[in-house]
Amino acid sequence: MKHSAHAVTDAAVAIIRERIERQVYPAGAMLPSQRQLAEELTISRASLREALSTLEALGMVAIRPGKGVYVNDASARLGVAWRFADQISLADTYQLRYALEGFSARLAAHAASNGEIEWLTDNVEAMKAALIDGDVDTAAQLDFAFHLRIVGLAGNGAIADILRGSTEIVMESQRLPFYQRELVLSTYHEHLEILDALRRRDGAAAGAAMERHIVLAAQRAGIHFPIPSAYPSPSGLPPRENAERTGVPHVQL
Repeated sequence: MKHSAHAVTDAAVAIIRERIERQVYPAGAMLPSQRQLAEELTISRASLREALSTLEALGMVAIRPGKGVYVNDASARLGVAWRFADQISLADTYQLRYALEGFSARLAAHAASNGEIEWLTDNVEAMKAALIDGDVDTAAQLDFAFHLRIVGLAGNGAIADILRGSTEIVMESQRLPFYQRELVLSTYHEHLEILDALRRRDGAAAGAAMERHIVLAAQRAGIHFPIPSAYPSPSGLPPRENAERTGVPHVQL
């Protein structure tokens, strides 16, 4: 019986973990109530509590007495804590950047001089070298400089002040995706797409490339957030088709 009880708990752990990894339960979401979960999984409340304790030990969830069980960010599951959780969530940080930086890139495309394009090109190549060398801190600094330069080109002082005033928070959100070692050069390639659109002075493409980059960077950090249908999708597809192709959900407003 003892062996059977452990098997039931292990099965529950595997099912809930799979749902978390497939974003059925996305980062930051509260799991269904223990009563509902126990009924869905056809296990006892005691076995479910043991399964949830195991998932908490694995860093998958956080059990908050009296409030519920919440899914941790992938950064926490990777053992890399989000240091600013008491100020702003990681998901909110990426959504803020998505809103501000996509708009900024659209404006910057029409304001960038050849000299600015050359500066951004040098920055992108320097970041690539840092990533190849495994120098995450330098890569994050160059990443921040790239984004801030584009915001500066947009000429919106309020947006620039927001990002400068949140330098450490923004830089940390840029550093986290680099811990996915097999995808470490993804940021470089996405910056190249943004740069190419800026070079062509194509505002729509620059904004879409920036938004796509932030969505994908967020996903590498374990954050999946919905894109309102009023906004252009980062792939350039209509929102519903974009959701089907990329797995990024849209919200009909």
